[in-house]
Amino acid sequence: LLLTGCGGAATPTEAPSSTTTTTTPTPTTTTTVIPTPATVAAPRTRNWFELDTGDCLTALPQIELGDVAVPVVDCADPHVAEVFLRVPVEVNAAVADVAEQKCRAGLAAYTGGGTHYSVTYLIDSNQDRTANTPLPSTVICLLQSPDGQPLTGSPRHR
Repeated sequence: LLLTGCGGAATPTEAPSSTTTTTTPTPTTTTTVIPTPATVAAPRTRNWFELDTGDCLTALPQIELGDVAVPVVDCADPHVAEVFLRVPVEVNAAVADVAEQKCRAGLAAYTGGGTHYSVTYLIDSNQDRTANTPLPSTVICLLQSPDGQPLTGSPRHR
């Protein structure tokens, strides 16, 4: 006995189809603008005996070394001292204790009551000692930070 099998041709089967979607992120660029510090103007120079109320200095003059010109800046910029008073004094009164007294008296008026500043002064002595000049000397009062740090801004009371 002989058996034969019958069968039809095999039909290929297709694999089930699948779709894959790939998303590639688009690079983004973020620009951060960092503000640049305000430009500080270069100091201008003035003769120390011409300093006026409200002038801010980046260095005190070393008069004993012959300094005449001093660097002056806007008071919004860092500075070591600010002129807060010019007061004429008699020739015999232009000594340290009188200058100190005049400056201390003028400090509170300039600052609106703030007296925690260190005070120094310069004395400009006019060489004309005649009766035509009854107040031949001028005390130039300067305020400074009590801790020696630079000041920024003015304590001037307006």
